[in-house]
Amino acid sequence: MLVTSEKQAPPRSRTSGSALPWVTTVSRLVLACVLIVAGWGKIGTPVLSVQSVKAYKLLPDSLATVVGYGLPILEIVIGVLLIVGLLTRAAGAISALLMLAFVIGIASVWARGLRIDCGCFGGGGQLKPGVEPDYLIDILRDSGLFVLGVVIAWFGPGRLALDSALGLAPERESHDDIEGDDGEPQEQENH
Repeated sequence: MLVTSEKQAPPRSRTSGSALPWVTTVSRLVLACVLIVAGWGKIGTPVLSVQSVKAYKLLPDSLATVVGYGLPILEIVIGVLLIVGLLTRAAGAISALLMLAFVIGIASVWARGLRIDCGCFGGGGQLKPGVEPDYLIDILRDSGLFVLGVVIAWFGPGRLALDSALGLAPERESHDDIEGDDGEPQEQENH
């Protein structure tokens, strides 16, 4: 007896229509814009940037000076790399580490009872009398940006990235194309 079965189309890949590449692209662009704005707000007034870093009282003055001058440049460079999608995973990892350092620094200031402006977007230093710090908001913002950096470092550049155009972003293999809904490889039989 001859049994015929209709040839079924392979199941659609769960990643082919995935929003993940667009999520990483948006993460990249949001984080890049924040870093560029933050760096740009400090680069024109390096003395205030140094003053802001010193206000945290976490680093020796000589190192705080180096960080104060270098941080705006680093933020802008990393932001530009994220915008164009070049060296994306490294830029995402560095961004995540920066944001983690900012969260720790702000939490440290808050725990020690210091009253300073974080200097995240320029300015910084001691707050004027009567002005209250916004440490919780700063920590929540930087924690969210940390998550974006981790997403970028973990999942790669997403769409519209030079890494992909130059072949620098390895494509992740998807086994979903050859697996059924139960995760088992499907066999196609022709009888």
